[in-house]
Amino acid sequence: MNAARRAAEAAGRTHDPDADDARRRAAEAAGQVRDPEMPMLTLTDLGVLRGVEVERDANGARTVVVSITPTYTGCPAMGTMRDDLVHRLGDAGFDRVEVRVVLDPPWSSDWISERGRAALRAAGLSAPGPAPRRTGPVALTLGPARTAPPCPRCGSAATRLTSEFGATACKALYRCTDCAEPFEHVKEI
Repeated sequence: MNAARRAAEAAGRTHDPDADDARRRAAEAAGQVRDPEMPMLTLTDLGVLRGVEVERDANGARTVVVSITPTYTGCPAMGTMRDDLVHRLGDAGFDRVEVRVVLDPPWSSDWISERGRAALRAAGLSAPGPAPRRTGPVALTLGPARTAPPCPRCGSAATRLTSEFGATACKALYRCTDCAEPFEHVKEI
């Protein structure tokens, strides 16, 4: 039994097997919600939209349950994502919406879809490379970033870090030494 079904039963709701069409419509509506910090990406492209289910309570009322995973602990965009999902699903005819935060497994920049990576590059942002592979505790390192992303404008590998912090915590600032253009790089997480 999956986590969504266990949570539904704990809340006194049951999985609604006859709600395939409603689930499909709800998933389509939720899949159109854009990330508030990187609006060129949908929550699906970013990989934070984890699931959409339709549950029915003891009185027969349907609830759309959407599961999302933050890109990092304390992500300030989570409240906006929740509100946008509730509004988009409400506009699609779903009056009862519950948004659940799923922390396990934690989000990884590897979850960004190929379409999302292409959208980042088209918007002039450098898409993340493969996320570091770790097992066990994560060591705290205070050294400089070792990433050298290619320039999203000219493709040059001759780039240098300008600042570890960009417009949002998940981005760093770089400059291409060939075309001299600054760009943001989405960090590998």
